Amino acid sequence: MQKSELKTPYFMIDESKLIHNLEIAKQLKDISGVKLVLALKCFSTWGVFDIIKPYLDGTTSSGPYEVRLGHETFGGETHAYSVGYSEDDVKAVADICDKMIFNSQSQLAAYRHLVEGKVSLGLRLNPGVSYAGQDLANPARQFSRLGVQADHLDSSVFESIDGVMFHMNCENKDVDAFIRLLESISTQFGTYLDQLDWVSLGGGVFFTWPGYDVKKLGMALKAFAEKHNVHLYLEPGEAIITRTTDLVVSVVDIVENEMKTAIVDSATEAHRLDTLIYNEPASVYESSQNGEHEYVIGSCSCLAGDQFCIAKFDQPLEIGQKLHLMDSAGYTMVKLNWFNGLRMPSVYCERSNGEVQKLNEFDYTDFKRSLSQWSVQ
Repeated sequence: MQKSELKTPYFMIDESKLIHNLEIAKQLKDISGVKLVLALKCFSTWGVFDIIKPYLDGTTSSGPYEVRLGHETFGGETHAYSVGYSEDDVKAVADICDKMIFNSQSQLAAYRHLVEGKVSLGLRLNPGVSYAGQDLANPARQFSRLGVQADHLDSSVFESIDGVMFHMNCENKDVDAFIRLLESISTQFGTYLDQLDWVSLGGGVFFTWPGYDVKKLGMALKAFAEKHNVHLYLEPGEAIITRTTDLVVSVVDIVENEMKTAIVDSATEAHRLDTLIYNEPASVYESSQNGEHEYVIGSCSCLAGDQFCIAKFDQPLEIGQKLHLMDSAGYTMVKLNWFNGLRMPSVYCERSNGEVQKLNEFDYTDFKRSLSQWSVQ
């Protein structure tokens, strides 16, 4: 299968780039002794788990279907976490997870009898400090519902759990900032941590970012683990798949209203939702910083403000031209939806040997089935 023959829109995962990130993850593990579990909320495209599995230790989840997917398709350790479990959720995953992490002391008390003796029990704690660029993604934001604050803790809870989870980072590229967060939780919770078997420090630590001091991070994690005599986990998502995947689109029209807009056969609302939610413009591989031809890269949805970015090009864009929207793996395929009944992007992986492998494709029947399956008689 040749890339030139593929119909847009589609995602293209690059195996070589993925392995590059995974080798950095291996380096971090070797230095620190930390275990890494893939955050499925960020990336769940199980068709490439064969590439990832040799490097990571398992998966972590935010809902019952992710737990099942991790158990069935990844293996290793399967961590189950949810902001709000139902009784059915707990029963559904009790026999297929290794660790179950509750978000509150009340949920722990309500459901522990269903899993005790089957899993290692954990509780999410909220240290009140975090590193996040936007308030929407800040676990320590005002009135946060995520985890138990230090002044709300019943100390007796530590007698009946095995570990805790902190998630306090979002795209943290600053190793020194992360170390300060480690020091903060050690100061606040150190006495409790000393009683536990394991601590998960969550995700959002961008250790594969260019120039990141992986050795410094690894040594800090090792020191923390030794200080409190615990096994450490990180839950990377973006760090594993960053800069591995393009969303490839085609220009279908060019319109002008004070500024030229190239309309493409994709939409942020349906195919790259975080571009819209966080107002973080996409980057276009074909663009040029000093190009003379400037365009809005607009979607084909009916939402007026639905656009990918503004970009400059050395040459005028043409209808039918393909554009590569870079770094489109994290929080994209897990958030795809059928808004406007748009064609869903296919998913491919370009293997290291140059072979292009189809992982998934969608058609009208998928759209129709997502809305109703049985007719009313």
